[in-house]
Amino acid sequence: MNGGLNIFKLVSEASLPVQLVMLLLLVFSFLSWVIIIRKYSQLKTAHDNAETFEDRFWSGADLAALFREVGNRDGQHGIENVFEAGFREFARQRQRRVTDSNRVMEGAERAMRVAGTREIGKLEQNLEFLANVGSISPYVGLFGTVWGIMGAFQGLGEMKDVTISVVAPHISEALIATAMGLFAAIPAVWAYNRYANKVERIASRYEVFQEEFSSVLQRQIHSDETV
Repeated sequence: MNGGLNIFKLVSEASLPVQLVMLLLLVFSFLSWVIIIRKYSQLKTAHDNAETFEDRFWSGADLAALFREVGNRDGQHGIENVFEAGFREFARQRQRRVTDSNRVMEGAERAMRVAGTREIGKLEQNLEFLANVGSISPYVGLFGTVWGIMGAFQGLGEMKDVTISVVAPHISEALIATAMGLFAAIPAVWAYNRYANKVERIASRYEVFQEEFSSVLQRQIHSDETV
């Protein structure tokens, strides 16, 4: 159809600055989708890992045996690392014959907090990039549009007879930059909000586990002292 919108033709005929803006937005969009897909898999793995490990933890398994099982497993991560760090520090303090239970618990809790913070940091990685793409892409696209419109009017000013059929193609090629800015920004904003909420829920889950595991270790100390 002769009157149809040919996006590739508009892009190819756009000015060099507008084409560079479009290329930059295309790169932003590609990188955003790579992060979106990878982050989905990473967060799903963290959630499933927490579900599986907590079921195993609360099934009444021996803590020392569970610690060895986690330590011998390749690629442990997430809540498993929180447990492993806490129990390792707890066992180390007990082996050193530390009699102050508060000192033992402080060491274990500190190790769990550090491990939990490290794991959450891994989940938060690259989320900032999505937030930045969602924030700046519309403005980058708007810059390309403004530049394109400026160039279009400058060229049209040299023409004697200007009709809508003459103006429309130039305005269309400039507005493509805004459209591409929104194309890059909308998925990035959606993914950032969704994933940030998931990371927050996982972080809360780790904190709850740390509190519960601390209570278990505290009971273990009291049980050893009464023997």
